[in-house]
Amino acid sequence: MTQLEWSDALSLDLPLMDDTHREFVDLLAAVRTAPDADLLQHWQGLIEHTDDHFGREDRWMQDTRFSSSNCHSVQHKVVLQVMREGAVRGAAGDLALVRQMASELAIWFPQHAQTMDAALALHLRRVGYDPETGQVASPDALPGAVIHGCGGATCSDSPEDALAAH
Repeated sequence: MTQLEWSDALSLDLPLMDDTHREFVDLLAAVRTAPDADLLQHWQGLIEHTDDHFGREDRWMQDTRFSSSNCHSVQHKVVLQVMREGAVRGAAGDLALVRQMASELAIWFPQHAQTMDAALALHLRRVGYDPETGQVASPDALPGAVIHGCGGATCSDSPEDALAAH
């Protein structure tokens, strides 16, 4: 099983996000080391944390004009759906699948954090967003319209917009 440990490479210089990510890494490690009798309890704890974690990031994106249809939010929804399916399959006795899912999360998470979450953290700092209060210190820095696609200048819902960005 792939192991994930907290490192400076995962730090995004946004304390609330970093604390949440550190907790995710710790909970994933608890799943990895859990005996079979405790595996589903640890997996459910990871799902509950991840639901809150992703919900918080999705709210931050919404507060700062990222569309709920952007690929970051969509990825959150897909990962949670897969994790919940793992809980169902685990409850039916397929603990090996849950362990495999945990291993895959250990591969996925650093990539997600270092790309999508890093871009979100940069955006939140640029607009002066306080994740604790939801206040934007620099409203003039907010995008003029809701960001669709992945949130980048080269990613759009429309092929014409994508071509224009190049």
